[in-house]
Amino acid sequence: MNYKMIVLDLDGTLVNSEKKISEKNKKALQKAIQKGVKVVLASGRPVKGVLPKAIELELDKNNGYILAFNGGRIINVTTKQCVFEADLPEGHLQKVYELSRKFDIGLMTYEGNDKLVTEDDNEYIQLELRVNQLERVTPKSIIEYVTFPVAKYLLAGNPENVEKAEIVFKQALSKQLNIFRSDPFFLEVLPLGIDKAYGLEKLIKILGISKEEVIACGDGYNDITMLQFAGLGVAMENATEQTKAAADYITLSNDEDGIAAVIEKFIL
Repeated sequence: MNYKMIVLDLDGTLVNSEKKISEKNKKALQKAIQKGVKVVLASGRPVKGVLPKAIELELDKNNGYILAFNGGRIINVTTKQCVFEADLPEGHLQKVYELSRKFDIGLMTYEGNDKLVTEDDNEYIQLELRVNQLERVTPKSIIEYVTFPVAKYLLAGNPENVEKAEIVFKQALSKQLNIFRSDPFFLEVLPLGIDKAYGLEKLIKILGISKEEVIACGDGYNDITMLQFAGLGVAMENATEQTKAAADYITLSNDEDGIAAVIEKFIL
């Protein structure tokens, strides 16, 4: 198959345990770009958390794309144009807030491209702030403060609590919202139907590429639908067992240049 696009999750996939892109992965991706392959970064991170990695790979010089917020935003890295966006429907924040209190997990959302809004604080909220270089906004009441459209709610806490919360959140809200874990400690709340597969389908229609011509690589729960959608779904060796089960191929881990291995095997 002559693949025309490779879609890469960031954390646990393209970046290593130090949150860095290895030189071997960079060089392999540059060779893929030189062959005319479109490179797309697909992440649960906000745009600001993905864009520096895209620029590091020089996707701004090659009309690369970002799928941020798990497919809720599609950005052309060269033009910075948002070609697709989906916001949460109004009227659910009160319920999400109440459930977050029940399970003692933090609730956060995003304002614009560079602000994280939360009343709460824990190590996982600090991680989200640090990794994405976001400014923190701490309102007295997140319910009263959020009067603007938002792409997603992110809940964070002890993995055991988050696992239990996922079940109850889905029971209460799955007919109105898309709810899933992206990490053991993160529970994502997105518009109904929005995930990485949905965003990818939107993008390939814009670009005139078939799903059979796409390689998608990931490691987490939120990558499963994308791996199932793409012509070739690749799980990292460090992926969850559920993600591996959904993949067509398992590559080396994110600390062993697994993305370079995929490019060398299937593209170069």
